[in-house]
Amino acid sequence: MERRAWLRQMLGYAVLAALSSLPFGIGRLLVTSRQEQRHAQKLRLPGAPKDKRKFAAACIGCGLCAQVCPPKAIVFSKSDDGAWQQLPYIDPQQTGCILCGKCMEVCPTEALTVTPLRKIDMGRAKITRNVCYPWVDRGICGACVSICPLGDSAIGFKQGNIYRPYVKAGCVGCGLCVEVCPHPYKPIRIIEREVTGVKNGATNAG
Repeated sequence: MERRAWLRQMLGYAVLAALSSLPFGIGRLLVTSRQEQRHAQKLRLPGAPKDKRKFAAACIGCGLCAQVCPPKAIVFSKSDDGAWQQLPYIDPQQTGCILCGKCMEVCPTEALTVTPLRKIDMGRAKITRNVCYPWVDRGICGACVSICPLGDSAIGFKQGNIYRPYVKAGCVGCGLCVEVCPHPYKPIRIIEREVTGVKNGATNAG
């Protein structure tokens, strides 16, 4: 009898322990969900106007841009209010833009305008240094620098430590650096150029 009572007591303790851990577990799930949502991005295509309404008015949703895109980086979605047709965008976490220009050339409307390579403006990359592996001395990387189609004019290594990347003025926001970043929370992302307080695209803030 004493053994049975002891087992019941232990079972009760185990149930209490499991219940007490639920808020923490749920909290971790919510944090993960929020982080994934925060990092999800919809980049405008090269040659697209910054004004989303202007782009939506010009785009006819023909899908030609996606058909000619070599890496298949262009995907489609409706606007937030669902009032517009299917609109193309690029999710750099999945596939970045290689800046081939084919989407601009094939577009039958003014949604995409043929733009010189270095004048394309999809945004610019920003590095969160307190998460980036080389900046916190957690290893050697350099994937973002190696993949950049614009080379040293857009991103390079900080002087004094050849493995710590920083973004330069020539970045056009293609998102290839985001695609290849090995960190699960992507410390490099694409932001609008108008954002202030960003020096060389790198900051300790998120």
